[in-house]
Amino acid sequence: MTRLSFFLLIATVASALYLVHSHYESRRLFMALEMARKEAKRFEVQYDRLQVEQRAQATPLRVEQIARQQLQMRTASPAITQYVSMGPQNQAPNVRGDRP
Repeated sequence: MTRLSFFLLIATVASALYLVHSHYESRRLFMALEMARKEAKRFEVQYDRLQVEQRAQATPLRVEQIARQQLQMRTASPAITQYVSMGPQNQAPNVRGDRP
């Protein structure tokens, strides 16, 4: 009977230690999951902010302003447009300032 009691005591202690370890492990994994969820939410907010910023910078008016100011570009007008017409196949292209 003493052996059985000793065996049951060891089994109870081992079971209790395993229960404590599994409870600790579940808490640790839950905290890691919560941290991952928070980080995912932070990334989602940052992605949305970057999309708004990208849309704001890609407006046609902003692109035109940058082209005029930084690249010194101007809009095409018939006065500065050159038209190219192709002659027969063995001739070079004919470049003229007026319309064909």
